[in-house]
Amino acid sequence: MPSWQSPSPLPATWQRCDSGILPLWWDRLCAQTGQQSAALYAAGLFTEDRRRPIAQWFNPAFSAALLVAPETSPEWPVQRFGIFYAPPGTGFVRVHSAPHEWHPREPRKSPTEQEAFQAAIAEAERFLQVEMDFV
Repeated sequence: MPSWQSPSPLPATWQRCDSGILPLWWDRLCAQTGQQSAALYAAGLFTEDRRRPIAQWFNPAFSAALLVAPETSPEWPVQRFGIFYAPPGTGFVRVHSAPHEWHPREPRKSPTEQEAFQAAIAEAERFLQVEMDFV
């Protein structure tokens, strides 16, 4: 594979931490939308920390974070992983990306939940590499 096609390693300042939703997400979302709206956002993902799988990266030097998590309500026929970014300082945005979807009613049909999750992680890591060029 040519060197320009091989993925670069993630910047060392970004640490992967998937054990639980970082409090930073709740704080940023409340500041942006208010506590009641924040509690409903993404079907309670940021308040209940019950939906899995998730992938998170945290940059303590910049107080920034990136999250891959389910963004659709559990009862929807099509599920989707979203990529959420908390930039340095303040704020909270959804990163617009390719849809990383799967159909829970057809768990063996591609893309599966795991395939959609891995594709979202790969896109999130590409986002981090590009974002570090602007920070």
